[in-house]
Amino acid sequence: MDKDNTSFLTRLLDERREQQSFRELKLPGDKVDFCSNDYLGLARSAAVREYIHTLMEERHPAHGSTGSRLLAGNYEWIESVEKDLAGFHGAEAGLLYNSGYDANLGVFSCLGRKGDTIIYDQLIHASVRDGVRLSAAQSFSFAHNDVDDLEKKLKHGQGNIFVAVESVYSMDGDLAPLAAIAAICEQYGAHLIVDEAHATGVIGSRGEGLVQQLQLTAACFARIHTFGKAVGCHGAVVLGSRILRDYLINFSRSFIYTTALPPAALAAIEAGYATFPYMQAEREHLLALITQFRAGIVNTELLPGTTPIQAVLTRGNEYTRSIAQRLQLEGLDVRPILHPTVPKGSERLRIVLHSFNTSAEVAHLIKVLQA
Repeated sequence: MDKDNTSFLTRLLDERREQQSFRELKLPGDKVDFCSNDYLGLARSAAVREYIHTLMEERHPAHGSTGSRLLAGNYEWIESVEKDLAGFHGAEAGLLYNSGYDANLGVFSCLGRKGDTIIYDQLIHASVRDGVRLSAAQSFSFAHNDVDDLEKKLKHGQGNIFVAVESVYSMDGDLAPLAAIAAICEQYGAHLIVDEAHATGVIGSRGEGLVQQLQLTAACFARIHTFGKAVGCHGAVVLGSRILRDYLINFSRSFIYTTALPPAALAAIEAGYATFPYMQAEREHLLALITQFRAGIVNTELLPGTTPIQAVLTRGNEYTRSIAQRLQLEGLDVRPILHPTVPKGSERLRIVLHSFNTSAEVAHLIKVLQA
């Protein structure tokens, strides 16, 4: 017997290194942020931080939630925040989860039962895929943003059919054709579930998301809004009917068997939602930076998209790493997205623009990329 009980792990890690896909944790250092999901700068806002402290002093004497929601961890503030979130997003009810990953895992693992069908966009987030794997439903993917292919899959659906899409895709930065998807779901009696993680705070006149901007709330069975991006904090809310909320409380394991969000997290969520709806100027500046960036990239392949996520295709893990390293040496915090995070041949630089970036910083970024 091998005395080194980690040798099997070492072999797998060595394979990753050989493939140039070994992942490491890195600190950002003193560089211009072109990689975080803090689109509106709320995670670093002094005003938001002060508001969080004020809310904590006013609302709750404890700093911990002390248990799961079904035991000791439920309290008035958490239910109040859920009602406020549902009201802002035009939903009947909402249920808080500890993260977007927990929300997607909890929703998709329990909704699809034996004999049901889950159909998801092939570029859907890993958290949805993991939830689908844990469910008893059969599942199919459809070609990215391809409504015709979705319809082909819907024709083979059985039982309760659920269709999962993102409104803004996290790696490509493009928008889902939600109106067409909602129409085809209605035609086939399918339940549409939309992950609004990267639209929250950014899309819509008040940052309400793509579903509300397109007036499609009634077409959705559920929506997931996460707070780790433009809201600048942590957690997520699943929005839908009161019956859906009751169902998740009874069947969603990532909700049932975890300690509830602490009061500090609620304060951060409330502070974020008290701020981003009124950041029209910041959203306009962000749009101007996106336009500037796309106009300046002429010698490099750029995926289509009008969101803060701009994907520059570089192809190949080693080459992508080398370009990212060059940008880092220029003081620009851009991270490489490598296989297996994305399919082989679609490696890229995932460049994220923010309302706190300047036109001069974007011009420097373009200059280095085009060199």
